[in-house]
Amino acid sequence: MLTHSSTRLYTYLMTDFSSQLIDLAVQIQQIPAPTFAEGQRGEFVRGSFLTENLKDVSMDSLGNVYARLPGKQKKAKPLIVSAHLDTVFPNSINLQVKKESSRIVAPGIGDNSLGVAALFGILWGLRERKIELKQDVWFVANVGEEGLGDLRGMRGVVERFDKDVIGYLVIEGLALGHVYHRAIGVRRYRITAKTAGGHSWSDYGQPSAVHELAALVTQLTAIRLPREPRTTMNVGTFGGGTGINVLAAEAKCELDLRSEDPKTLMKLTHQVEDLLKNADRTGVRIMAEIIGERPAGEISADHALVQLAVTCTAEQDLDAILTSGSTDANIPLSLGIPAVVMGITTGGGAHTVNEYIDTAPIGKGLESLIRFVELAG
Repeated sequence: MLTHSSTRLYTYLMTDFSSQLIDLAVQIQQIPAPTFAEGQRGEFVRGSFLTENLKDVSMDSLGNVYARLPGKQKKAKPLIVSAHLDTVFPNSINLQVKKESSRIVAPGIGDNSLGVAALFGILWGLRERKIELKQDVWFVANVGEEGLGDLRGMRGVVERFDKDVIGYLVIEGLALGHVYHRAIGVRRYRITAKTAGGHSWSDYGQPSAVHELAALVTQLTAIRLPREPRTTMNVGTFGGGTGINVLAAEAKCELDLRSEDPKTLMKLTHQVEDLLKNADRTGVRIMAEIIGERPAGEISADHALVQLAVTCTAEQDLDAILTSGSTDANIPLSLGIPAVVMGITTGGGAHTVNEYIDTAPIGKGLESLIRFVELAG
């Protein structure tokens, strides 16, 4: 535990770093980074890693950016510290920043511009205190966490390092006080209905793809889901047709299934797929493709990395809430590789244009991350 005097010293240092961290987060937020188009933001991070004189700075074929902070022992397993580059917003979104007295409002500021900035905040804190780590730390800014990115960036990261690591610290900007050690399984489908189409008057009575798909969605959402383990279903997009007086020839929707329990998710996917297989009828064709699959996994609440995350959070007078989620940590956890998710601050409005971060807790959040990296070896 920290002594009273060292806590005061850390608080002083973190006040300074909080301001720098916020400034960097805003710089990052101002660079558009939709999933599958994170290149410009990735190049900014790569250049910043080089400016910080980190070792082995590189970008892989997926767009993940890597940099190594050397440890004292060459044969010690490394710690991987990651934050995702991408946001849910298209290039066309207005990235205006509003600075208020206690918060900053901007699309993507918390998810995950602040998380990417924290990679540098950790580095600054370690250097300021002249902390020499036993193990190498790899800082990774990865692509493809959001939406249909399907965690492709983290899949590449884990493939590169394999299992010869201490584990993963995954940073999410808005997760302060939460320690994720369980990964929710996710299965996603794009469902397409096709018909011959026609005129809404002269061909009335013939099937419309929009009507057929709407009826199918009604059947899907009538499936009873258990409360425990928590399981969800959501139709996130729906569209089709070419005009108000046209029987639609094609309609599409995207379906998201989630569960805390892999067996429950598998049961639900079988129910959904059975409905889809039996949905064809004369003049109607239903097709489905899997467009995303996030594997489930977990480590025990008693695992050393989980307990370290709890301790580092408690040192900042914060209660650590152990929880589950769908994050980049799904990939290592599904393979039995230790991983935890920690955050930097509180906020709200994630994935909306009114997303915001609270500025006051940032010092505590950053401090908990620095302590985790310091003690993880």
